[in-house]
Amino acid sequence: MLVSVSKVLIIVGSRTDIPIAQKAISILKEFDVTHDVRIASAHRAPTVLRELVVKSDADVFIGIAGMSAALPGVIASLTTKPVIGVPVSGKMTLDAILSIVQMPSGIPTACVGLDRGDNAALLAIEILGISNKNLQKQLQMYRDKMIEKAIKDSKIISEIS
Repeated sequence: MLVSVSKVLIIVGSRTDIPIAQKAISILKEFDVTHDVRIASAHRAPTVLRELVVKSDADVFIGIAGMSAALPGVIASLTTKPVIGVPVSGKMTLDAILSIVQMPSGIPTACVGLDRGDNAALLAIEILGISNKNLQKQLQMYRDKMIEKAIKDSKIISEIS
């Protein structure tokens, strides 16, 4: 088992966002990347959020939120480290997407697809991999497995058609 040298802090806006965080957690565990998960609303608990971000030793942040989805942007305003936003589907899906994608100049956030906690974790691993060759190698092996699965699935479908 590889020793983790990198860290990701996942912050969800509310308990209802935890299933999306689980997708990220699963990938981070697979790559043996240390991580923490916390709940801190940008609107309901701004002082808690500020303390979490400012005191964190994380290398990358993942902010998961729906509705107005201000969370990733607020995280980005509190740190110079990379922030990945995950918009959560619901009653105001477009609003959540636009809140993360349309950040003001100078405070960027990366944005992955709707409910894509898994892609947020993979993007975090890519970022961490810049200075961690082990993570780069693991990520390539992960992608190689995806290729193998696609080839296998293609063979299966060609056999039944």
